[in-house]
Amino acid sequence: MNDRFTPWWLGALVALVAMAATRGPAAERPNVLFLAIDDLRNDLGCLGVAHAKTPELDALAASGRLFTHHYVNVPTCGASRYALIRGRYPDVRAHLSNGAIASTHEQWAASSLPAVFRQHGYQTLALGKITHYPGGRTGRGWAEGPEELPGVWDRCWVPESPWATPQAMMHGFANGVPRVPGKSPAWEAFDGPDKSYPDAWVAADAVRTLGELARTQEPWFFAVGFFKPHLPFAAPKKWFDIHDPDTIPAPVVTERPAEPSGWHGSGEFRRNYGHDGRDPDDDPEYARLMRHAYAASTSYMDAQLGRVVRALEELGLADNTVVVVWSDHGFLLGEHAIWGKHCLYEHALRAPVIIRYPGMPHPGQASDAIVETVDLFPTLLDLCSLPAPEGLSGHSLKPQLADPRALDTKPALGFWTGGRRTVRTDRWRLIVHRQGNQGEAYELFDYQTDPHESQNLADRHPDKVAELRAILNAAPDPSRPAAKR
Repeated sequence: MNDRFTPWWLGALVALVAMAATRGPAAERPNVLFLAIDDLRNDLGCLGVAHAKTPELDALAASGRLFTHHYVNVPTCGASRYALIRGRYPDVRAHLSNGAIASTHEQWAASSLPAVFRQHGYQTLALGKITHYPGGRTGRGWAEGPEELPGVWDRCWVPESPWATPQAMMHGFANGVPRVPGKSPAWEAFDGPDKSYPDAWVAADAVRTLGELARTQEPWFFAVGFFKPHLPFAAPKKWFDIHDPDTIPAPVVTERPAEPSGWHGSGEFRRNYGHDGRDPDDDPEYARLMRHAYAASTSYMDAQLGRVVRALEELGLADNTVVVVWSDHGFLLGEHAIWGKHCLYEHALRAPVIIRYPGMPHPGQASDAIVETVDLFPTLLDLCSLPAPEGLSGHSLKPQLADPRALDTKPALGFWTGGRRTVRTDRWRLIVHRQGNQGEAYELFDYQTDPHESQNLADRHPDKVAELRAILNAAPDPSRPAAKR
């Protein structure tokens, strides 16, 4: 072609075609379906838990990559979700609270996970509980205050439902009944359909939204947050009936640990719910009931999550969508005489992660690498070929996604209030307890010989304490009171 006689419009057309070829058509840019679960510990069938009935999550693990040793960075909802959304370890005290996002977002919202996707042409949607407040609002009923994370979502909402507010939905009992703090029971088994409880409404809205997204040309990042098995342990009776409570094992170690320890009084469980004078610590039948109700709530949530994944496949979207399942932390069900999270023990920090993407090699093979919540931000950007902002604490899990035998080279870090921090390697966990003017005290566990954390070996292995303490010396210290950046 002679450029002297090329019409201007033909040259422009050639340039546009070349640009499109460089970027790739919009249809080839992978979508992201991010499925968040609240308070789900590693009680899944695909993780070898015999009593678990989680066929939908098990099926997803069979077609993707299950990470058997994923650890959250803070054992409470809002702060764990801060680490996910910002991709950074907590570095000030505010980052350890459920208000971590709402109180600090002005400093970093523009470089958050959904913001990066939005800046690169993705639709961004958040349904249910993704940040701490379902629907993204603060204030009374979590419905009337400012946005928790403004400017990053094209839409952030909870479904229309019988529950009057997002807060009522979060702690909902059957058919729109809200929790009465300190009086409502910690469990409920209503003999009715799945839509008697909130997660079925979340699933229905997610399926409806996927149908709308299937008709769009732009790529999308769609985060769907389920409420169960978060307290109250409430689900339709049929999900209780599929479990035999006698097959759900009690913890091996149920005694309160000797000091120093991360034991606490299980305030969320004991103060926010009524127990009619019963205490699972000295009432084995009540403890069995709580574990039964947790398992039922997990199975109920699993079924709702399955509806969403099936819709993705039936709509023909699975071939161009990265799917992630993530839980914000675990939950102790009597281990160490704790009924809750809010500590740095294994059952509080270890939680499921599954990642699936089109063309993944070796699907169905699990990875035993030590990984952290902060690794998900760079991983998703890597899978979608998007640039990462500076300062992320984690690194991409693409090597483990390519080869499940690839192990990681960094430990997992955890942080909690009172200056407590922890480091987890493939064998060891060190927990550091700050004791004011008395310095520090330590818990050291060897999971190779003591998977139930029954023996504190800190006094026997001072060299190992020093080695692991050096890792924490290089990590952020979120005990500082005010944000510096």
